[in-house]
Amino acid sequence: MTTDLDTLLTAPYVPVDDHVIPSGRRRPGHPKKLADAELVCLAVAQVLLGARSEHHWLRICYARLGRLFPYLPKQPGYHKRLKAAAPLLAAAMDYLAASARRGRTRCG
Repeated sequence: MTTDLDTLLTAPYVPVDDHVIPSGRRRPGHPKKLADAELVCLAVAQVLLGARSEHHWLRICYARLGRLFPYLPKQPGYHKRLKAAAPLLAAAMDYLAASARRGRTRCG
């Protein structure tokens, strides 16, 4: 199961990072500890795996995914980032769905 979960999380990362997130995207202040592409991957996996809540999902992440993500936010920070990233999440879902419709065996 671990390998499948790793694949589920890493498969969308590259196409989202390459095609959805604007290159050179930089905001004032400190850089985020969790990259936007990582946040999108976590959100996609949360939905696909049917986590019943953000709290439940983050408990799974802390237990099983710490090696893939150097930083995992606490639940309030995760929720705040997800709300702020709504347009980015919509763009990522559109891109991944369009890639799937085109029948690509690999996203990208």
